[in-house]
Amino acid sequence: MRRRKNPVLTLLIVLFCLALLALAGYMLVQVLPQKAPQEVTTIETNSVFESDGQTVEPDREQAYEGELPSGAEPASEPEPDTSSDPDAPEEASSENTLISADADKRAREVLSSMTEDEKIWQLFYVTPELLTGVETATRAGDSTKAALEAMPVGGIIYFAKNLEDRAQTVEMLDNTKSYAKIPLFLGTDEEGGTVSRVGANAAMGAVKSPSLQSLGEQADPAAVYQAGQDIAGSLHAIGFNMDFAPVADVSAGASSVIGSRSFGTDAQLCASLVGVMTGSIRAGEIIPCLKHFPGYGSAVTDDHYGTSILEKTEEELESCDFLPFAAGIEAGAPFVMVSHLSVPEVVGDETPSDLSSKIVSDLLRNKLGFTGVIITDSHQMASITDHYTPGEAAVKALQAGVDMILMPQDLQAAFDGVKAALNDGTLTQSRIDESVLRILQVKAEYNILR
Repeated sequence: MRRRKNPVLTLLIVLFCLALLALAGYMLVQVLPQKAPQEVTTIETNSVFESDGQTVEPDREQAYEGELPSGAEPASEPEPDTSSDPDAPEEASSENTLISADADKRAREVLSSMTEDEKIWQLFYVTPELLTGVETATRAGDSTKAALEAMPVGGIIYFAKNLEDRAQTVEMLDNTKSYAKIPLFLGTDEEGGTVSRVGANAAMGAVKSPSLQSLGEQADPAAVYQAGQDIAGSLHAIGFNMDFAPVADVSAGASSVIGSRSFGTDAQLCASLVGVMTGSIRAGEIIPCLKHFPGYGSAVTDDHYGTSILEKTEEELESCDFLPFAAGIEAGAPFVMVSHLSVPEVVGDETPSDLSSKIVSDLLRNKLGFTGVIITDSHQMASITDHYTPGEAAVKALQAGVDMILMPQDLQAAFDGVKAALNDGTLTQSRIDESVLRILQVKAEYNILR
C-alpha cells in the first residue's frame, strides 16, 4: 500500500528551494563587475599632474628617456645594454623637433662609418681659399677635388669675390658638391641690405632684398616673409643650401655696430620678425643661421679689429637680446652663430662668447633649449687671433660646447690642435661625436645627406 504525499509539505519544500536560489542570485550579482558607463565627461587629474611651477632640467644633451626627478623610483624594467659602445652619442631627445626620426637614423649610419679624421674635419666650415690655398677661388676643379679628399670639411662659405656671375657660380657649386664624399653645407651671407653676396651682384640674376632695418620700419610680417622667400629662392636656384641669416640682434641705436643689419631697437618687434624670416627661409629649403648670440646689437666696437666688450648682465640679456633668438629657435632655426663678444658681467672675465661654456652651453644650449648646430663667428677676427692660436681657439670652442668652427686662421693648425686634444684626453671622442652627429642630422634633415 503506497503512502499518500502531504501537499502542504511539498509546497513548503518548493518555496524553500526558490528562496535559496534567489539568495544565491543576489549574492552573485554583488560580486560580478559592473558595466562601464557609456560616457565619461570629466577626468580628475590634479592629484597626479598638479604642478608647483618648478621644472627639472636635464643635463645638457642627456636623453629624456629614463630621466627621473630626484627621489623618484625607476620602473623595474631591465636596463638597456650600452656597454658595447660607451662613446656612442646619446639617442636623439624626444624634445628635439628639429630632426625627424629618418634624418636621425641616416645621420647615425653615416657617423658610424666615419674615421676619426673625417669626424674632426666635419667640425670646420671654411672658405674655398682656406681649403685649396689659392688666392681667390672662382672655379672648382682638380685642386678642390684633391683638397676635399684630404680634408673633408663640413661646409664651405663663399664671399662676393668668389661669385662672378650666375653661370660661373652654379658650375662651381655643382662641381664642389660632386667632389665631396660627405655632402657639404654650401653657405653665404645673404642678409639683404648692405650684406648681400648674391643679390647685390646684378650678374647673379637674383633678387636684391631690402635691409632688415627698412623691413623693421615697415613692421609688416608679409613683407618680411616675402624677403625671406626671395633670399631662399635665389640661393636655392644657384645651388646654395645655407644662409648665414637672419640677424637676430636688437640694435641699441645709432651707436650700434650692427647698424641697418638689425630689424630695429624694439626687442619684441625684432623677435616677431626674426621668427617670420626664419620660417620663410626654411620654407624655401635653405638652412637659416641666427646670429650673433648672445646679442651684438649693443656692441660699439667691431670685434673684427679687437676685443669687443658688452656691458650687460644676464638679466638684461634675457629681457632683451635673447628674445629674437628664442623666437628664431621656436621657428625651427637649425643653426645659431655665437659671436666673439666678451660679456664679463655674465662670464666673469673677457673670454670671447664662443669660447665660453657659460654662454654656449649654460645659456644657449640649456636656458634657450637650442638643440641644433652651434657655430662660431669667423676665427680670423682679431678678437680671436690676438689671443689664441688656431688650435687653441678651436679646442676651447669645442670645450665650450660649440659644434663648428668658422674660418680658422690656419685650417691645418686648427685640425692638428683638435686631434692633439683628442689624443691627450683634453677632448673625448664622445664630445666630437656629439657635434658631428648634430651636423649630420641637419644635413640629413635638409636632404643634403642622402
